[in-house]
Order: sequence, then structure tokens, then C-alpha cells
Amino acid sequence: MRFLARRLGFYLLTAWAAVTLNFLIPRLMPGDPVDLLVARMKGNVEPEAIDAMRRAFGISDASLWRQYLDYLGNLAQGELGRSITFFPTEVSRVIADSLPWTIGLVGVATLISYLVGTSLGVLLAWKRGTWLDGILPAATFAHAVPYFWVALALVFVFGVTLQWFPASRGYGLDVMPGLTGDFAGSVVYHAALPALTIVIASMADRILGMRNVMVTTLGEDYVVMAEAKGLTSRRVMWAYAARNAILPNITSFALSLGFVVGGSVLTEIVFSYPGIGSMLLKGVENEDFPLMQGIFLVISLAVLVANFLADLAYVVLDPRTRQESE
Repeated sequence: MRFLARRLGFYLLTAWAAVTLNFLIPRLMPGDPVDLLVARMKGNVEPEAIDAMRRAFGISDASLWRQYLDYLGNLAQGELGRSITFFPTEVSRVIADSLPWTIGLVGVATLISYLVGTSLGVLLAWKRGTWLDGILPAATFAHAVPYFWVALALVFVFGVTLQWFPASRGYGLDVMPGLTGDFAGSVVYHAALPALTIVIASMADRILGMRNVMVTTLGEDYVVMAEAKGLTSRRVMWAYAARNAILPNITSFALSLGFVVGGSVLTEIVFSYPGIGSMLLKGVENEDFPLMQGIFLVISLAVLVANFLADLAYVVLDPRTRQESE
């Protein structure tokens, strides 16, 4: 299919540009990771140790082109360098350890907010003019509230005042990490407030966006014709109106899925959650360029993959796209 082939070529070109920029930006900045480590050690480092660290960080006196080829070769093997903050741990290991926490928390919360928010948006548009319109002011207010305000409010009410849920960490100190029921229960218990924060803060956008597009779609001729044929209200609402109104929301959802990898940084900071957002904060605080470089690359590639999946969804849901691709 020509449409998907063109989109795939575009995303491959964009991925190459992201990888190239990720290679160039740290090398165009003054200093390097070894200088930062030596400064942190107050210069008490032997020359042989400095040379070893430069080799460990992949820094050499070779030409920029040679370094670029070495970088692509290492990247193909999953080698992203070594973290300054967690030296000598590799960046790929740091990301691999923190990424599942973010995907599990932010991914599930984003999916819940999308499904619930989109369904409510469809219902509010279909039942406009009824008592359900009272949800709109609350959704508008929630849409304007930043993530960290919601997080702080939930911590104060449910974590400090009522003490129903823990206010920090990814699991309890009384359990050992592993594939056990106690550990899984502790993870879910500690993730309740962060997940609720993300659902509340992001669901309002889904409700308002879906309702506005749905109201416009309900005035289209094909919806009026479906109603004139005597089809059931449920079939008209979902099969005719919602199916077409949801198309713009798919792009928004794809972007949200892409940024799941980046995590809700402020939310993870408020709850001291061990996700990729917390690792990014530590990288910024410690000027850990290899770690920041690796995280930015993973986020960029995740956004591209999510958008390509959105294009696939468009082909399935929109017959016009299939006609263009034939």
C-alpha cells in the first residue's frame, strides 16, 4: 500500500534525523562526561584512569565521521554509553530498569483516561441539552489544572490526611521485588494515587475534544440519513457518528502513547516514583549527558512508533485512506 509505504519512509527518515541530532548535540557542547567526573573527584584521578573512562564513554580523538559510524554501530547493539550518575552502569541498563515502571503506570492510566474520556465525550454530545451538560464545567476546570497540582492535592488528602494510600515510592519496604503476589499487590497499591492523578488530569482533554468533534459530526448528512432509515440510536451514535468523530482523537492518543515513555515527569517526582521521568531528573541534576541522551532518543523513537501505529489505525477506520493507497 502506497500510503503506508510513504509514511514508513517518512518515519525512517525522521528516526535517522533524531539519531543524528542525538549524536551531534552532546558533542557540540563544551566539555564531556569525563571532565565532569574528574571535577566531581576534585581532580584526584590518575591519567590512566582518565583514559579508561574516556574509552568507557566512547570518547576518542577520531574524526567526527568515524565517531558517528562507531555511534551507529554501538546503537545497533543497544550500547548507549555509561551513566555518570550511576557510573559505571550502562545507560541502557538504567533505562531498562526504569522503563517498565513508567510504561506500567503511565501506559495503563493513559489507556483508561482515553477509553473513559472518549466514551463520556460521545455520550455528552449525543445527550447534549440534558443534565449531563453539568459535567462540562468540571471537565473544563480539570483541563486547566496542571498535573502536579492534582498530585499534590491527592497526596495531601489521601496520603497525608486520610492515609488511605502511600504517598511515595513504587512499592513497600516490607516486600522483596519478584514475581510474587505480595510484590504485585504492593506495586498496584503504591501506583493508585499516581495513576489517579494522570487519569484526572488527562481525561478532561479527551472528554472536551471528543464532544466537540462529535457535535459537528452529528450534523453531517450521513448521520441524518442513518437516523432517517430508522436505525437504532446506539448504532447511529457508535457506528456512524463516533467512528468518524474519533479519527482526530486517534492522533492525540498516539502522541500520548509516545510520550508514555517519557512519563509524567512531575507526577513521578511528586510521588518519588522510580520511572523514566525520575531518571531524567537525576540526569539533569547531575549533568549526566549520556543518560539524558539515551532517554531523549528512546522518547523520540517511541513517539515515531506511536504515530506510525496511528496511521495504521487510520487505514482501518477511514475508507478514504484505503482508496488513496490503492
